[in-house]
This record gives sequence, structure tokens and C-alpha cells, in this order.
Amino acid sequence: MKRPLLMLLTSTLLFSNAFARTESECACSPQQFSKAFTNVAKTASPAVVFIKVQGAPEERDLFGNQGGAAPQSPFDQFGDDFLNRFFGGQPRGKPTPQLSQGSGFLVTADGYILTNAHVIKGAEKITVVLHDGKELDATVIGTDTHTDIAVVKVEGKNFPFLPLGDSEKMEPGEWVVAIGSPFQLEATVTVGVISAKGRQNLRINDLEDFIQTDAAINPGNSGGPLINLSCEVIGINTAIVSRSGGYMGIGFAIPSNMARNIMSQIIDKGAVSRGFLGISLQPVDKDIAEAFNLDRPEGALVSEVIKDSPADKAGVKQGDIILEYNKIPVKTMGSFRNEISLMEPGTVVTLKVNRKGQLLTIPVTLGTASDRQLASGGIVGKLGMEVDNLSPEVAAQLGYPSTEQGVVITKIKPGSPAAAAGLRPGFIVLAINHKKVMNVGEFNDVMNETTKSKRALFLIRQGNVVRFYPLKVE
Repeated sequence: MKRPLLMLLTSTLLFSNAFARTESECACSPQQFSKAFTNVAKTASPAVVFIKVQGAPEERDLFGNQGGAAPQSPFDQFGDDFLNRFFGGQPRGKPTPQLSQGSGFLVTADGYILTNAHVIKGAEKITVVLHDGKELDATVIGTDTHTDIAVVKVEGKNFPFLPLGDSEKMEPGEWVVAIGSPFQLEATVTVGVISAKGRQNLRINDLEDFIQTDAAINPGNSGGPLINLSCEVIGINTAIVSRSGGYMGIGFAIPSNMARNIMSQIIDKGAVSRGFLGISLQPVDKDIAEAFNLDRPEGALVSEVIKDSPADKAGVKQGDIILEYNKIPVKTMGSFRNEISLMEPGTVVTLKVNRKGQLLTIPVTLGTASDRQLASGGIVGKLGMEVDNLSPEVAAQLGYPSTEQGVVITKIKPGSPAAAAGLRPGFIVLAINHKKVMNVGEFNDVMNETTKSKRALFLIRQGNVVRFYPLKVE
């Protein structure tokens, strides 16, 4: 029986052996060709770090996973032994700290480091091991779970660092080098090629535009750099496709252009803000094209417009087919969504839409998309909880109708005031202090008002039961 393909987040990367090429196929001699990889390894290795993470014991997320594991993780079917081999986790029932590892790389001389958000998720202590073996404590500057990007920092100066290149200029077939710490084997250098670009809908991250490579990704390399032969980082190694949990020739890296955008926002503003249109889309396939009397499948179909959203206020209608944005053709729903999300709130985007055969130009001023990260610090952080917007998908997973409204609790810290009050992941926050909350933004606004009253009265739905939970805000 064939085992199903698994999409695995990892904490390592090791590339496949370079394809053999005859001298006539290369513009240089084998010695010169080999020297190019040697130069990248010598230049880049000092800037690559090994990351050791210690997390809180027995912490569980919205879906009951230990140690903050992702919902519906493909690791779940293998049990604890598999999880321990790959992530260093502790068996259930032992109140010992969760341990994990990964890679990262310095991006500035004063100690900023890029890595994967899943590498440091749930961290209470982060230790960075430099190329020379020196160990430094690191602090989290910010994370973005939607793209799986994190920025941490170590104190110091004159660190060796790697520049971020232009991932958009890279083409399939180009050689790349990966450096990381697979299985704690620090400064491991491996080689591969870019297999494809723009991979989406893999359900690894919320926002995806992966570079596919023939890298052999293994535990310990997640967060490490994918480097071109000019010694520029063009990707952050993140995940693989596998039948067994090991290398099968298909690996994925977050493109450097996306990483640069997220990193700059985290360092400059401390958080990530995203452009928001307020629409739901579906692809235009052959059947949709015929139903809408189109000559060919193109663009993205607006299946829903959120009331009072930027798109609604601008006049976008259900049934519109978005053909272009800022004169750029909409090739896929994913690429369009990614581009919008990476734009600054307040940016004016000009949409070209097909409305029942009539071509219209609609300017839309982007709003701000809410993010659970905005509700994980400050007062909410002191309460020991994290929340997120209740999407139809999450509502369905929790057994609620897709029309359910409110904010969902995604994580409760053991021993926190929220835990003591009886709140649990999966509970729906309907109102706070008798004020209805529909999204994370409204949740934050109401919680900020509690600094005066020192008390918060949560109205919570759990299944078919609705009840009040009082919390004291210290």
C-alpha cells in the first residue's frame, strides 16, 4: 500500500547532490565550477547560526497539540516517538521543558537574525550558537505566523552577515547552496537547484509563494538560508514533501523578497501590518468562465464582499471578476492575495473588473488586516492568552456554523489568570465588558479600556453553552 505524501515542517535542510554535468555543458572548467561553491561556503558560513530553543512544558494550542504544534499536523499520526526524533520534544505527562532546534542567519552587523517562526514558537529561552562556537542569548523581536518568518536578536556588533538578494530574478535550474545545522551538525553545506517558483496552496503557511528546490531537508535546517552563487540569500528553507519523513527531492523555501518585507516591518514597527480588501475569491475555471460568458478562464471571481470593508465601500460587487490590479494581470488567486497582503494599509489599488461583460476600473484604499500577534502582548499577554479572528474554516473545525461571529481563543498559558478563570483554547469570545467583539481589532480596543477598570468580564460561547467569565487585569 502506498503511503500518502506528507507536507512536513522541519528544523533542518540538506541538499541533494549536484547533477553531474559534462565540461562541454558548462562555460567553465570543473575546477572553476567547484570553486564557485567553495567561495559561497567560505563567505556565508560565518553568518549562519544554530538556534536552540527551550519552551514551556505541556503548552497546548487551539487544537490541543503539545508544544504549540500546528493544527492538523502530519506528525500526529506518528505519535510522540517520531515527534521526539525530529524536534527533541518530551513525552506527554512529563513536566519538563520542550526542547527544539533550528537554523538562522545574521542579516545585520548588529545582531539581527532571520529564521522560521515555527523554529522559535513557544520559546521561553533562545540560545544562538555562532560559527565559532560562542553561545549568546537571543530575544524575539517579532514573528509572523502567516508567513512563518521570525526575527530574533543577539547583542553585539561587527557580526558577519548575509545580504538578501532578489528572489524574483532567480530562475528554475539555477544553482543554490544551503547552509544549516541538520541533526546539530553545524555549518553543513549542501547544494541543489531551483526546481520551480511560485508554489502556492500547499497549506504550509497562510501566505505562500514558495521556491521549490531539490534540497534534501532534514531536522535542524529550518530557518537556514538558501543562497545563490553571488552569496545572496534568496530564500529561507522551511518544508519538504515526503512519504517517509525524509528526503524525496522536493523542498520549499520562503522567497527573500517576502522575507525582506516582513523583516523590515518587524524591525521598524515591531509588528506586521497587512493590506486588506475585504473580499473572498474563487478561481475562474472553464466552467465558471462559461457560466459568466467569458472567452477564456482569467482573473479571480469575487464570491463574497464583507460589509463595510474597503472593497464594499469602493463599490466592488459579488460576481465581479478581478482581471488586473495596478495594471498587473491576476494570474492566480494566491499571488493576488499575497501581493495585496504585502502592501501598506492606506495604499490605493486600482482594480480592473469584469462586471457582467462590462469592464470597470475601481480604485480601492486598502484597510488593515487583523493579526493574532496584535493580541498576544500587553494586557492580553499578562492574562496568558492569544486570540485570532474566527474564520469560517476554524469555525467549522470547532463545530460551529460558518456564520458564527466573535474572536477565538487559540492558546492559554498554563498557570495564567486566563487558565485559572477556566478559559480554554477553542472558546469563542462574544463580548467583553458587555461590548460585542467581532474581530481582533475590536478585542484589542476593548481590552485597552480595561486598564482603568482593572476587570474584564468575558462573554464566552463553548459549544451550545454561553456564560460569563470574570478576569482580574493586574
